[in-house]
Amino acid sequence: MDFFASNLLSWYDREGRKGLPWQHPRTPYRVWLSEIMLQQTQVATVIPYFQAFLRRFPQVVDLANAELDEVLALWAGLGYYARARNLHAAAQMVRDRFGGEFPDTLDELQLLPGVGRSTAGAILAQAFNRRGVILDGNVRRVLCRFHAVQEDPAKAATQKQLWSLAEQHTPDSRHADYAQAVMDLGATLCARSPRCEQCPVSGECKGLALGIQGELPIRRKRSERKVRQARMYLLMQGRSLYLERRPPAGIWGGMLCPPVQYLEHLDDQPKGLCLARRKHSFSHFDLLFEPVMLSQESEMPQVVQCEEGIWYHLDKPAPGGFPAPVALLLDELRDSL
Repeated sequence: MDFFASNLLSWYDREGRKGLPWQHPRTPYRVWLSEIMLQQTQVATVIPYFQAFLRRFPQVVDLANAELDEVLALWAGLGYYARARNLHAAAQMVRDRFGGEFPDTLDELQLLPGVGRSTAGAILAQAFNRRGVILDGNVRRVLCRFHAVQEDPAKAATQKQLWSLAEQHTPDSRHADYAQAVMDLGATLCARSPRCEQCPVSGECKGLALGIQGELPIRRKRSERKVRQARMYLLMQGRSLYLERRPPAGIWGGMLCPPVQYLEHLDDQPKGLCLARRKHSFSHFDLLFEPVMLSQESEMPQVVQCEEGIWYHLDKPAPGGFPAPVALLLDELRDSL
């Protein structure tokens, strides 16, 4: 076991996170569920969603047998809704193709929707205590600093180098502990603002020795953040609101939402009562949207990409949950009508 793994595991024994709900017990279902939820989302945010999913879907077959709307409803607010659709599809694959048991090889795990190479490695290590190599965003940051990798991690050659380094450091024992430890290090001490004085591997960190640890990993120059503009049409009949099913691809995929029309500009005056504009941030752009109240007599503007529609009574439970900005808007409607 090399310096990196040995010191990291000693630190984990002293200070690592050992009370996370998916660790007790570390079943394949619980580990997989947590890994999908943790993609691009912090532990503190994930825990209540994880617990809610387990209460409703104690086993993977329960999740597979559920309607997608119910899965989306429990996921509402967690963001990146493609993960929820992949979660449901993967559960059905486990049920139908693998007889309700999670596969235990790297190649078969990567057949599951939403499971890439790093997530498969994390599941292999933590659920089956087998050697699994991990290179998520946190681990990538740790390795870039420890080895002073000064190339853009998004480049294919750099990716290949980082996978080789991750492979090099992954020990042949204590697989579950090492997987948790290396992810913990990146999420805590080696976060965006590194706390090198507390780091268990700082003694051989090349980035620290060069004094460039805070500059790594190299970030691509970001172009000016894009802003998309849209109108969201609120067609009402009493306390009922017309909703459309969003297409699977794109923002809020598969969820029910008032019709949305993308525009170059929001300069023209639409028919109907315009509510205050609001902004919602996605990973790569901001959405500036203007809700417009329409009466029963109003003509609905043509809106593309709608698959099906329903009338939803504002006082009833959400059918499939709503994206966070839509849920907030509907709460305002309930109070004002």
